[in-house]
Amino acid sequence: MANVTSLKAWQSLLTRTEQAQQTPIKALFAQDEARFQKYSLQAQNILLDYSKNPVDDATLADLLALVKEVGLDNWRDRMFHGDRINATENRAVLHTALRNRSNTPVFLDGVNVMDAVNRELARIKNFVNAVRKGRWRGYSGKRITDVVNIGIGGSDLGPRMVTQALKPYADDRIRVHFVSNVDGVEIANTLRPLNPERVLFVVASKTFTTSETMTNAQTARNWLMSSAFDERAVAKHFVAVSSNEAAVKAFGIRPENSFQMWDWVGGRFSLWSAIGLPIALQLGFKQFEELLSGAHEMDLHFRDMPFERNAPVLLALMTLWNSTFLGRHSQVILPYDWPLQRFAAYLQQAEMESNGKSVDRVGERVPYTTGAVIWGQLGIDGQHAFYQYLHQSNTVVPADFIGSIESSTPVRGHHEKLMANFFAQTEALMNGISAEEVARELAGQGLSEQEIERLLPHKVHQGNRPTNTLLLKRLDPRTLGALIALYEHKIFVLGVIWNICSFDQWGVELGKTLAARILPELQQAQNEGRHDGSTENLIRYFKQQREKLKS
Repeated sequence: MANVTSLKAWQSLLTRTEQAQQTPIKALFAQDEARFQKYSLQAQNILLDYSKNPVDDATLADLLALVKEVGLDNWRDRMFHGDRINATENRAVLHTALRNRSNTPVFLDGVNVMDAVNRELARIKNFVNAVRKGRWRGYSGKRITDVVNIGIGGSDLGPRMVTQALKPYADDRIRVHFVSNVDGVEIANTLRPLNPERVLFVVASKTFTTSETMTNAQTARNWLMSSAFDERAVAKHFVAVSSNEAAVKAFGIRPENSFQMWDWVGGRFSLWSAIGLPIALQLGFKQFEELLSGAHEMDLHFRDMPFERNAPVLLALMTLWNSTFLGRHSQVILPYDWPLQRFAAYLQQAEMESNGKSVDRVGERVPYTTGAVIWGQLGIDGQHAFYQYLHQSNTVVPADFIGSIESSTPVRGHHEKLMANFFAQTEALMNGISAEEVARELAGQGLSEQEIERLLPHKVHQGNRPTNTLLLKRLDPRTLGALIALYEHKIFVLGVIWNICSFDQWGVELGKTLAARILPELQQAQNEGRHDGSTENLIRYFKQQREKLKS
């Protein structure tokens, strides 16, 4: 593909940026009474309103022309068909096959991967039922009551987010815990209240060599041995999600208790696979299938709907316009739904690890910023933390507001107050409040002209802050599956437009390599002097102070 910046639609969009920055979003509503109807759509159980963005009909037409010029339809078809679009690793990208509920064949190198997917789903179902119904028991014959997932990155963030989000649908038969950090405080705090006779560990690592995961897994193994005093207990308390059969067996886990990972599924897109074992164990397999079904329905929407009515495409285009063209390189995720408290952290990895790149697919540096800084937290908590920055700082931060029409745990009088804030914030961010409005308000409170003049500049809100609103009917497994898939496809669309590979993560590797080199130095008396002056002296200081603390 030619450099995207030379495409006709890209050049046309560049000419529109000045006008977009000078035209308030609320003026666009004044110009078009039907703006909401034109700039919103429903996909599955999700209403997407993108009307509060600085986009008019001509700009949207150029954005839609751009996705056609970059060949999004071809890239989308290639992904669904199993082509090796992850070029740097020569891999297909088939997380959609994991939730392919229609079971249509998906071929990779002439082999229908659905056969393997369905076999693994059947194994997951049998295992989950055995644990939840008490047929799988620990070394002392007691049933399992707690599951500890040991993983990191995609092996942790996705399952951790989903189990938190869907707690209202759990029956508490199995309590799920997560350990990801190599800081010993986390695993110590997690294991301290648990009974080793009733704990099942899920060790999730594709290679079964990930340093943080295997350190925690060995600590968990030692903890179990301090109670069981029998190596055979490992087989009754540990299962693996990995592709390294030899390493799994050497750890003491039986081959039949190891679940498959495939190289055509990236970690941050893997919760639909056996990586989702904690989800199925907490909710039961039927609810896990509902999660898969919701994602599959969004896959079909993304695959089949025209771009102008395609939710992932339109969500991606709003980010593209705000970030790449208008220079707003930060995006905040604001769920007004308490179970989604970890959704921003999940999206942070999904988007920043996917699209935080500076070279295109052939290794040439790109002349534009790819990816946005993704951050956020629950909206109500954020209102009392960082919304001041969103409303009145000089930095414009586009925001995604996510809420539900019906609470998954209704408590009288609460949900209406929550949603009143939800709607009020997007309105306030767009409209702001002018100096004239502030002056009238203060005068109505009986303040003198001198007091009004003093307070007025502090109370003015410029407004014109773009937002997307995603309104769910209810946060249930099916709707959550659709919501996650919506953002997955948004990430893919942006990667296609920016001409980058969204499915590798080479930037993660360098720090790991250096850490492996430094670890022996921390364990030896002398440094080897292979570092810069700062790192060398930091290591020396750390070792010196540690020795003093020991003495």
